[in-house]
Amino acid sequence: MNINKLQENGTLTFALEGKLDTRTAPQLQEVLLPAVEESKKVVLDFTNLSYVASAGLRVLLMGQKQAKAKGSTMTITGVSPQIMEIFTLIGFANVLNIELAK
Repeated sequence: MNINKLQENGTLTFALEGKLDTRTAPQLQEVLLPAVEESKKVVLDFTNLSYVASAGLRVLLMGQKQAKAKGSTMTITGVSPQIMEIFTLIGFANVLNIELAK
């Protein structure tokens, strides 16, 4: 998985490319948790993300909980219908701040 970072107008965006799975989840955790700690607004762009496994879901939940505790926001954008279906089935659609792909 590739993670491209962009800081703009007080928003820190991570554009994810590839698959968020057991092998790549630690890579996201390594950048996401410090970012949520330091930034008021973090965006995860899923436009080019093709798959999310349970290990990736765990990292997303950790990031969301940490953002809420810090009074910051973590938003997931560009979510494909396939990934949104996963979020809905496991109940994350009501926990994560999600903007669907257009």
